Amino acid sequence: MAVGNAVDLDELLTIVLNAATHVLQADRATIYVRDGDSLISRVKNDDALELITVPLGKGVAGQVAETGRPIRIRDAYKDARFDPSWDKMSGYRTRAILAVPLKDHTGKVIGVIQALNKISADDRPTVFTPYDTELLNALATQAAVSFEKSQLFQRLTDHKIRLERSVSDLALLYELETALSRSSSVEQLARQVIKLTAEACRAEAGALLFESRDGVLTLYVVNTSDVEEVREVCVQHGEGIAGRAMAQNESIQIDDPELIRDPGRVRELLGIDVRSALASPLAEGKRVCGAIALYNRDAQPSSFSEDDASLLRLVSANVSTELRVFEERHERERAERLGTLGRLLSGVMHDLRTPLTIISGYVQLMEVTDDKDSRASYAQTVSEQFELIGAMQQELLAYARGERKVWIRKIILKRFLDQFREQVVSGLRGKNVEFQIDFDRKAIAFFDEAKILRALNNLVNNAIEAMDPDGGKLRIECEERGDDIEFCVTDSGPGIPKEIRDKLFEPFVTAGKETGTGLGLSIVKRIAEEHGGSVEMSSSADGTSFILRLPHAVRLQSRRPPPALGS
Repeated sequence: MAVGNAVDLDELLTIVLNAATHVLQADRATIYVRDGDSLISRVKNDDALELITVPLGKGVAGQVAETGRPIRIRDAYKDARFDPSWDKMSGYRTRAILAVPLKDHTGKVIGVIQALNKISADDRPTVFTPYDTELLNALATQAAVSFEKSQLFQRLTDHKIRLERSVSDLALLYELETALSRSSSVEQLARQVIKLTAEACRAEAGALLFESRDGVLTLYVVNTSDVEEVREVCVQHGEGIAGRAMAQNESIQIDDPELIRDPGRVRELLGIDVRSALASPLAEGKRVCGAIALYNRDAQPSSFSEDDASLLRLVSANVSTELRVFEERHERERAERLGTLGRLLSGVMHDLRTPLTIISGYVQLMEVTDDKDSRASYAQTVSEQFELIGAMQQELLAYARGERKVWIRKIILKRFLDQFREQVVSGLRGKNVEFQIDFDRKAIAFFDEAKILRALNNLVNNAIEAMDPDGGKLRIECEERGDDIEFCVTDSGPGIPKEIRDKLFEPFVTAGKETGTGLGLSIVKRIAEEHGGSVEMSSSADGTSFILRLPHAVRLQSRRPPPALGS
């Protein structure tokens, strides 16, 4: 019954040996378990189990395991199959031997039970009988069944442990992936990696070594007593256990503090007396970009296990992929930012052409006229254009920052549009464009003069660029419509391509003009919306019209309005 209930292998072997010595009245008993081409024995010596290894086919037990038949010997030293070397080593004197095989349910020999030196009732040496052989065979049969059950239970236990570890590892990887996806810097990524991995492996501290694309090696150190603090230090190639794991592109485990050899500045950042360490490289393909290291397992056993090493390798593979994606994303974002800045700069240069052209024209007029009043008038116009350039700069910066500031003031449309007419005429010099502007000369409006001037300039510039260089018509109209005031800019160009009409007011959308940036109309739309108005477009093969619609009386006030243009 005890043999049948036992599931622990050592417990089972002890029960079998005790039963064999008691039932057979043997002095000692030995049980051998087959392991490949060898037998591993458990020898009952007093209350202890001693281990002996016997090659298959050698000695009495080896013969029984090889043939699968019992052997009964009256005098061991007269039998050639007996190997006396163990007697010589231990000082024991073997006389009678009885050995029977342990067979599984298929008949395969899985071990041997051997009894030594039968003792009679009056304590005199005697020999094992055929009846003893039957008894030991019966015990061996029961032991074999229990032995198989023990092995099956152990395999199930091992599978259960491995399954639990796999589930735990998968949970860790899921949690790690979730945390890494939210990391916006290598520092944040390192903190999450070390925090989760050190917790899973019961480590006191950890470090992530990362080599950036410009070749800088940075070690991010985290002590699990304060996982929110990440300490950084630059290291050399091959320095410390993480550096060696990276250089050798293989996992390293060291349990001797003298062999870890992390530099003093790293040990100081770790904040612990390092006793053991485990490191795994961050490798993806041929590129090794760093390593992860764990220090001091805070549990028993105190050394990191192979399971810890396997988990760290698994984590390292995921982190190396995440770092590559992280780098590529940041490189892409950096390229996009540079491209955006380039387009913004191109937009600035594009929008500067109108005031610079006007400035150039009036400077030339100042050079050829001797009339003092004319020169003063030209100088005033040039000054106004410089103010306009300043307003453009502020507008572009505000656009880039997403700011919405307008300075509403009362505007006399005649003065505003007369000034605008001069700018348009100056910009049309040398171009074969028929220009017309119509407006109600008594109308009054309320808007940000500099911004609306900027919007109208963008619409006029687009119209001029859209028309045939050999000639065209440009018409500007301004009129009141109910509670609104409308500015309409119409050209005789070929019209806007249908494929971009729906997204025409988005940033950086252009109809393929060599000098176009796609910013002009998006800024016009932004200015209209800041005033509570709108901008609309209608286009055909005969031309395009843009209508800038503003509320006639805008109830917006700025805290500090700028001086009016030309004042």
